[in-house]
Amino acid sequence: MSREPANQHPAAQDPDNQHPAGPEPASDKELLSRTALGVFRLSGQFLSVSERLAKPAGLTASWWQVLGAVLREDLPVSGIARVMGMTRQGVQRVADLLVGKGLAEYVPNPAHRRAKLLRPTDEGRAAVRRIDPGHAALAARLAAELGEEQFAETVRVLEQLTAAMDAVAEA
Repeated sequence: MSREPANQHPAAQDPDNQHPAGPEPASDKELLSRTALGVFRLSGQFLSVSERLAKPAGLTASWWQVLGAVLREDLPVSGIARVMGMTRQGVQRVADLLVGKGLAEYVPNPAHRRAKLLRPTDEGRAAVRRIDPGHAALAARLAAELGEEQFAETVRVLEQLTAAMDAVAEA
């Protein structure tokens, strides 16, 4: 009578094969924890790289983040906070610093008298342009590391996760 190896998964010994072989799937709680830890680590990595890219242009990562949010259209502080996933108070502090440094200015908001719009100045736009070569080089290195398809899939999954978090946060 032959015996199965002692280290074989019990499901492989199931004569009816009702239990698939292989490790147990991770629980929802474990998947959430692993996702959160991965995102926290990734956030730290992005902040570190962003600080290195922004410093030669005379910016910080948060200054670059806020200026980047208003390059295409002027936005109120609350709109920047929503788009960038930052607190309104944090954006207000950075916006005031940018205005004080001459990198941005407040302009009237036709939709709301009290909530002025933030607009980059020519100096602010020039500072962001100085970051562009390093930003492009980082993008190229990531694309080479991941491959174009995997890079695009990563973006899609992160956007999907962000939308799902928005949905459950509102519930």
